[in-house]
Amino acid sequence: MSLDLFRGATIAGMILVNNAGDEPNSYWPLKHAEWNGWTPTDLVFPFFLFIVGVAMAFSFSSRLKRGASRRQLLGHVLWRGLALFALGMFLNGFPNQYHLASWRVYGVLQRIAICYVISAILALWADWRAWILTIAACLVGYWMLMRFIPVPGFGVPTHDIPLLDPDRNLAAWLDRQLLSGHLYEGTRDPEGVLSTIPAVATSLLGMLTGRWLRSTRSAPRKALGMALFGLTGVATGKILNLGFPLNKKLWTSSYVIFTGGLALLCLALCYWIVDVKPWRGLWTKPLLVFGMNAIAAYVFAEMISHFLDHRHTARGLSWQEFIYQRLFAPLATPPNASLLYALSYVLVCWVAMWALYRKGIFLKV
Repeated sequence: MSLDLFRGATIAGMILVNNAGDEPNSYWPLKHAEWNGWTPTDLVFPFFLFIVGVAMAFSFSSRLKRGASRRQLLGHVLWRGLALFALGMFLNGFPNQYHLASWRVYGVLQRIAICYVISAILALWADWRAWILTIAACLVGYWMLMRFIPVPGFGVPTHDIPLLDPDRNLAAWLDRQLLSGHLYEGTRDPEGVLSTIPAVATSLLGMLTGRWLRSTRSAPRKALGMALFGLTGVATGKILNLGFPLNKKLWTSSYVIFTGGLALLCLALCYWIVDVKPWRGLWTKPLLVFGMNAIAAYVFAEMISHFLDHRHTARGLSWQEFIYQRLFAPLATPPNASLLYALSYVLVCWVAMWALYRKGIFLKV
C-alpha cells in the first residue's frame, strides 16, 4: 500500500504543479527552478520515475513466479514502452497541433517509456550488482560528457563557456542537431536525448529499492535502511552540487542522487505509516484513488489542460484564462487565486479517477 500511496501523492503533485491558474504569480514551490537549483515542483517527475523502478521489482518477480518466461516479459515490456511513447506523442499534439514540422517528439511519457524498457531489460537479465555498475556508469559518464567534451561551435565547458550554460551545453546542442524545430523550449528540451542517460539511473535506484523491500529483512529494518540511504543520497547530492549543479532540465548526476535520496525518505515514511504500523483508514483513500490509476490520471489531466489552452473565446482568451479570470481571480490575491485554481483542477481529476476506482476499473498501459 505504501507504494500506491506514494504514487498517488506524486501524481496529485504532478497535476497540481502543471496546472497553475496564473503560473507567473504562483508561489515558488509550485514553479520549476529557472535553471540550476530546485523547488518542490522539480521533485515530482524523478519521484514518479523512481516509483516505476520500485514497481518493476515486484511485478517482474510476481509474473516469473507464475510461470511467465523472460522472453514473454520482454515482449510485454517492448509493447508497453511503445504504447507509452506513442501516448506521449499523442498528448504533445492534442487537440489539434499534429504538424510534422513542429510536433514535439520528447516528453514525460516518452522518457518514462525509454527508462522503463532499459531498466526492465536489466531487471530480467542482470543482477543487482550490474544495476549498481550501470547507475555508476550513467552518472559518472554523463558528468564526463557534460564537463569535458567540447561543445561544437562553443568550446570546452569551464574553459571557454560556463559549465551547464543553458544553450551552450552538449545536451542542448545534440537536441538541436537531432530535432531542431521539435523542441519544447526551442533551443533545448528538458526531456532530451542525452539527459535520458542519468534518468535511467533514477529508475534503477527505484529497482534497487524494490529489491530491498522484497528481501527477507524485517519491516522496521527495511524502513530504517531506506531512511539511512535516503539521508545519504540527499547529503551526497548536495555535496556534488558544488561541482556539478542540481539541474532538473539537464537531469544532472547530482540531481539524480539528491532526488533519489528524497524519494527514499518519502517512501520510507509511507512504508512506516501504512505498512509497518500500520495506520490505515479513510485518509488513505484519496491518494489511493490516484495511485491505482496513475497513468490514466496524468493523461486525463493533460488532455483537459491542452484542450482548455487551445480553445479560445470570442475575446481571444483561452478557455483556461477565461475560467481563471472569471471564477478564481476575483476571489483572492494572484498567488492564492492561482493555487485555488490548481487545487480545483486536482479535485476535478480526482473525481474522474474516483469514478473508475469505485467501479474497480484500473487502466494499465
